[in-house]
Amino acid sequence: MILELYPGGLAWDEMDPALHPFDYDSADREVRALAPARNVPRRPDLSVIDPAMTQWGWTVAERWTDAMTLALVQHFGSWAGGWRYSVGEAGLDGGPVGNWCCPRDSVTTPEETVERVIASLYEWRGWLESLADRFEAYPLDPAAIDDQRILWERAARNLIQQVIDRTGAESAWYGHCHEVLTWFLSRWGFAPDAARQLVRQAIGGRFTSWTAPKLVLIDDVAERIALALPLAEAVPHPADPAPDHLRDWLALRGTVAWPEPSPEAGHGPVTPERDGAAEDIREFDGALDPARAAGLLAALDRLRADAARGAALDFDLLSGWQQHVLGTPQPPPFRTLPAFAKEGRERYGIAPDTRTRLDSCLAESAADSDLPLTARAARAYLDVCYFHPFDDGNARAAFLTLLFVLAREGITLDGVSLLRRVSFQADHPDDPPTLARYIDVHLRETRRSAG
Repeated sequence: MILELYPGGLAWDEMDPALHPFDYDSADREVRALAPARNVPRRPDLSVIDPAMTQWGWTVAERWTDAMTLALVQHFGSWAGGWRYSVGEAGLDGGPVGNWCCPRDSVTTPEETVERVIASLYEWRGWLESLADRFEAYPLDPAAIDDQRILWERAARNLIQQVIDRTGAESAWYGHCHEVLTWFLSRWGFAPDAARQLVRQAIGGRFTSWTAPKLVLIDDVAERIALALPLAEAVPHPADPAPDHLRDWLALRGTVAWPEPSPEAGHGPVTPERDGAAEDIREFDGALDPARAAGLLAALDRLRADAARGAALDFDLLSGWQQHVLGTPQPPPFRTLPAFAKEGRERYGIAPDTRTRLDSCLAESAADSDLPLTARAARAYLDVCYFHPFDDGNARAAFLTLLFVLAREGITLDGVSLLRRVSFQADHPDDPPTLARYIDVHLRETRRSAG
């Protein structure tokens, strides 16, 4: 599972300032021109200890911050998602950015808020540039590790200390330390997944929240990293066939250990006072682009009408919703070429029967399946993600698909925060059960609030 719009899990190639130019002189103007910067929500005149203020921070302000992040990522690149990686427990927790706290406290007046966003983006960019300089200060050769092992150890030790200094070892600082060490190894030729595993094993859970490690522990972690090199996975194989993550998903799909729903998730229809999907669309998508939000809301209305008449879920139904989502004159067709997602990290193949196979998979979302509702909704969502039927807007199509599976059984959720701005990996067996549990969480909360 990948939390979208967050820097965690991204490779150094997506962060490296050398690969992603940035003009400080023009960035101020460019940020101010983005739609969320022109649509900062009005802060209520309440005390910060008022529960209503806390609720506003977790909903309206949080969704605006997500929209601001998406706009920055789309404009500048994935690296910009770290602008809110705040020091301490604020923001993303345990990061190096001091100019941003959290949505509740940092979203104030429009002018102040945008100034904070710009200052935080500059601060994050400066940190990445300083990391790049430190990486280049140790021009290491993976082919000569035995001769340079002491240098690898010294580099790792210095980077750990730099992260401690920058984060103040506050809250979950060790998460960012893990990222920085992984980026360093990736910079010098090691595969990100292998580097990530090596760093995890070297740290071994010994770095803890709110505690700067003693020098003897820092030395031990650095030494373990150096002694564990080289990594067999570091050298790519150019002759390997192109990956097909749709094929990976179809291989995994029938073997998923779906969790049973909790008793509190209950059975039968439920209609809460608050429409969580519509609220999220208005506040998140509306901050990005009012036309985008209007299209999604129109698609939401249509899918609920389709659910009420008991429509069968297939590509044609999705395409009708997607016409509203994308604002196209006609329902968009099924793609004809391989598709890519997650900055090119996932590739979805195409074959003559791909659309037919999608229809067969979606048909399994019906209530006569042996699987519980939470699993069927999660599986249909992931089917759309990995079949990736459209040239654009597939994440929104997957979200609508999940809502349709629930709506067909009379269920509207009062919140969807765990179901958007998050993506999953086609070959990770833990991801489908995680999504089913997220749906269960929202369903429990919906029934509790509905009384």
